[in-house]
Amino acid sequence: MECRVIGMWGGFPKKNGPCSGYLIQHEDFSLLIDCGSGVLTELQNYTDLNNINHVILTHYHYDHFSDIGAYLFSRLVNTHLGRADEELCVYGPKDEDMKKQVEDVAYSRFTSFNEKSRFEIGPFTCTFMKNIHPVETYSIKIECDSKSIIFTSDTSFTPDLISFAANSDLLITECSLYEGMDGTASGHMTSEHAGILAYQSNAKKVLLTHLPHYGDLNDLVVSAKKQGNENIVLAESGMLIQL
Repeated sequence: MECRVIGMWGGFPKKNGPCSGYLIQHEDFSLLIDCGSGVLTELQNYTDLNNINHVILTHYHYDHFSDIGAYLFSRLVNTHLGRADEELCVYGPKDEDMKKQVEDVAYSRFTSFNEKSRFEIGPFTCTFMKNIHPVETYSIKIECDSKSIIFTSDTSFTPDLISFAANSDLLITECSLYEGMDGTASGHMTSEHAGILAYQSNAKKVLLTHLPHYGDLNDLVVSAKKQGNENIVLAESGMLIQL
């Protein structure tokens, strides 16, 4: 199993730097987690859009789902052109407007999930934990061949994350704020909280993601590592992690 970081900026994309998007692959099967602004353009540097038939959206803030509309029309056009022969399966928290947006475009289907859901998508087993965020949002655990990837998406720190991410091979944790800031109202974690999660969950590899557009990003790593886990780096667009 491997994970390609497509984008990792919080809120809005940077020049040539997309928002949230992670390509999970095993053998010839691909799964896209989140499809934020700029993801579709960058994604095509690594795979054909028609090679991905499953997209999981963790929540409906623009930096996590805004490119999904373009993906729907990509599948529509490419099906008519004979370049795609499977429907695009979009998974997300229950929302009638999102279901309608997806299924109003031919060759796409929407499936909702909650914290009790368990999906077998190709070789991957996907389970979910509800987060603390202003809109309904979920962390995702993706398991395959005794390996696990945890993506926290957007959330305030909660001890439940520690057990959810326990002994993960790769932890992709949001790190929107610098140490000493308060993310309670916005539903985000500081670098200190990301480090606590990394250490107490005993994650083997850790990526800090959902990065802020200000400050010295290296300070995030220094702060997170102080909590005890040294295997922490900043996520970068194009980064490939093999497990």
